[in-house]
Amino acid sequence: MNLTLQPVGQVESVLTAKEDAPRQGDEGAPDAWLAFGAQYGDALRDLAVGDEVLLITWFDRADRSAQVVHPRGDTERPPTGVFSTRSPDRPNPLGVHRVTVLETDGLRIKVNHLEALDGTPIIDVKPVLTDER
Repeated sequence: MNLTLQPVGQVESVLTAKEDAPRQGDEGAPDAWLAFGAQYGDALRDLAVGDEVLLITWFDRADRSAQVVHPRGDTERPPTGVFSTRSPDRPNPLGVHRVTVLETDGLRIKVNHLEALDGTPIIDVKPVLTDER
C-alpha cells in the first residue's frame, strides 16, 4: 500500500528547537499561527474565534526509527513502546493537538497552546465534536 499525505499548511511559532518545546500544549506552550496554502481558503471559511479544533501535524524532525522511549524523556521511567506514549518520536510521527482558535486572518489562524515547532507541516484540522455538531 502506498500512502501519500499533502501538507495543507505549516506552523508559525516562536519555538524553533525541540529542546525548547514543552511536552504538551498545556505545559506552557505559546500561541502560534497556522498558515495555510491559498488553495485551502474555502476549507477555512467556517472556522471562527472560540472554536476548539484538533490540529494534526507531521513531526518532521522526529526520529522515525524509535519504537521504545523513556516517557517524557525521563530515564528514571522504564522504557515503553511508543504506541503507549505521546512521544513525537515514532514510526509515523503524527501530532494531535487540541487547540482553540484565537484569531483568524485570511489564510492564517492563530491558536493557543501549541507545542509544535516553527515550520511543522499541518496535515489536517478537525472540529472537536460537541452536542451542537
